[in-house]
Amino acid sequence: MRVLARHWWLFAIRGVLGIVFGLIAFFWPAVTLYSLVYVFAAYAVADGLFAIVAAMRASQHHERWTPFLLEGVVGVVAGVAAFLWPPAAVWAFVMLVAAWAILSGALMLSAAFRVGMDHGRWWFALGGIASLIYGALLVFAPMIGAIVLTWWIGAYALVFGTAMLAGSLRLRAHA
Repeated sequence: MRVLARHWWLFAIRGVLGIVFGLIAFFWPAVTLYSLVYVFAAYAVADGLFAIVAAMRASQHHERWTPFLLEGVVGVVAGVAAFLWPPAAVWAFVMLVAAWAILSGALMLSAAFRVGMDHGRWWFALGGIASLIYGALLVFAPMIGAIVLTWWIGAYALVFGTAMLAGSLRLRAHA
């Protein structure tokens, strides 16, 4: 506890950064969304290049290298595509979330009818229906869905940042 109390300011910095990120996500959701796309693009290209280097090193030692090469090429292509066409990357991400919501909602709804009435059937059914509706809304309005997803990230960052800042002040009091 003493070590944490002495370094209370680290938690304060995390809190302030979380709050700033959350506010940016709320007031400039498009900027936040495209920033996330560009970070993903940079990561995918870097990861792909490292995989290609691993493939070349493996081939020099007569090891299996083809999967690493293919993985690397896919990473580089995905990263470059996301960088060149950010709206397409955003759309693809939203469609992935929509597909997940629809599939998990259908499965939860199906499972709800296998649960007894006194074991929460209607709650599981409600969760499945909510997931289906959410997925359908994302399919029919993907860019609005992307903005809402950004706001959710912003809401999380604000809550997390506030918690970190409050916790840091409690630690400071014990320092």
